[in-house]
Amino acid sequence: MDLTHLRHDGSAHMIDVSDKAVTARSATARGRVLMATHAVQALREGTVPKGDALGVARVAGLQAAKRTPDLVPLAHPVAVHAAEVDLEVTGDGVEITATVRTADRTGVEMEALTCVSVAALALVDMVKAVDRESIISDVRITAKSGGRSGDWVRGES
Repeated sequence: MDLTHLRHDGSAHMIDVSDKAVTARSATARGRVLMATHAVQALREGTVPKGDALGVARVAGLQAAKRTPDLVPLAHPVAVHAAEVDLEVTGDGVEITATVRTADRTGVEMEALTCVSVAALALVDMVKAVDRESIISDVRITAKSGGRSGDWVRGES
């Protein structure tokens, strides 16, 4: 098995995607922030001391999607043409879903993962005054489309 991001000497490098076709691509990622019942209640009631926690987390995720190559060393800069971030308050925290779209030479899986991760970090920051023990968990790609490998959906129950 050839490792595409390693040179013959074993050093990491960014692969050349200039010969790949530009195609429409998308990726969806999900993650969770688990928190105490009183923190969930504060989110539902809009009484988080720092303000609109869900709104801040959404904007943080959107910004992060556009900054992924600054954070993930071998990620290619791609034109993010659309990004959606949804946050759903549940009984034990918040479910975060992000979908990122582009028309480019490489996929946007890293952008979707970065979007969810940073939205989760912002949410933790916003609720830490009411819950210092919140947990970020289950960040994963759930679907992708486009490109040479085609469409894929994670088998989740």
